[in-house]
Amino acid sequence: MNLNMNPKPLSATPLNIAADASVDASADTSFHIAFCVDNHYFRSMGATIMSIIDNNPGQRFTFHVFAFVVSDQHRERLLQLRKLQDVAIELHIIDPAFFEKFSDFLKFSYYSLSIFLRLIIPSTLQGVTQKVLYLDADILCVGSLAELIDIDISTDIALVVPDAPATTLRRCAALKLKHPRYFNSGVMLIHVENWISARITEESMQALSTLGKKLRFSDQDALNIALDGRARFIDGKWNYIYDLIHDLDRNITSMRALDDAVLIHFAGAVKPWTDWTGHASRNLFVKYHARSAWSDMALDAAPRNSREMRMLSRFLMKRGELLESARWYLRYLKARSR
Repeated sequence: MNLNMNPKPLSATPLNIAADASVDASADTSFHIAFCVDNHYFRSMGATIMSIIDNNPGQRFTFHVFAFVVSDQHRERLLQLRKLQDVAIELHIIDPAFFEKFSDFLKFSYYSLSIFLRLIIPSTLQGVTQKVLYLDADILCVGSLAELIDIDISTDIALVVPDAPATTLRRCAALKLKHPRYFNSGVMLIHVENWISARITEESMQALSTLGKKLRFSDQDALNIALDGRARFIDGKWNYIYDLIHDLDRNITSMRALDDAVLIHFAGAVKPWTDWTGHASRNLFVKYHARSAWSDMALDAAPRNSREMRMLSRFLMKRGELLESARWYLRYLKARSR
């Protein structure tokens, strides 16, 4: 399989709501941040963006949004965000045909095309910026990014944050990594040219195409293989993993101490925009969501699928609400049987 990458692998359909993208990258004083989302994650991305803006007054930002399809509603909200917050926003609509070479792989895999999106961020932004911060859209910023922005990464490919020790131990063994370090790829500060020169995208795609279902965390595992021994690890405050299921399984609904966390990553199946959990993290989400262009979109009042129904049943059981737990478990069984 030929994995040579076109340095500009997107269909030329950017949304005209950004500053001139042809600016000299070396003279650019804006800090670039990239997201990869589908239509379901624009709401949460809006809160992420507002949390960054609110906690970093005076800092210029350019936000890059990568997607395959974007509804007219979300396009309009991006325009609204651009006007209200005076930030540069570039919407990159990626042509799925670019990934046709992986069609056979996807046919027999549980992966979707979305796993490839963040892999093409560097080649897309080559000549636009020297470095870009990739963020998952389930992250909230609660402090200043100044320290991260000022880090010299001229000799680095990417700055990453180590995953939990237990996860690291399991994944290093499973992937046979040469270096005993494993990172969560929800936060990556990327040096664009060094990434491209090191062929990280090509090596990640090669791992995806050859190892298939052996990669439990798909592109995250692939990135760990490609960057094995070549990534620079930084403090956990830049990707503070907050697992809500950990709290809810213990009937804890208040926020745990965040220490010096700056970027809180709500990884896992339960998110802070799920109103039905009753967890205080929703208050933190609402704080920024209410100021975003998506503020009129309500939180998830009830579970949306059978998996969430089953989790709610379990959480209610932990709270001693046995009857309500049984009701939701019956709903889960009914939904699963459809």
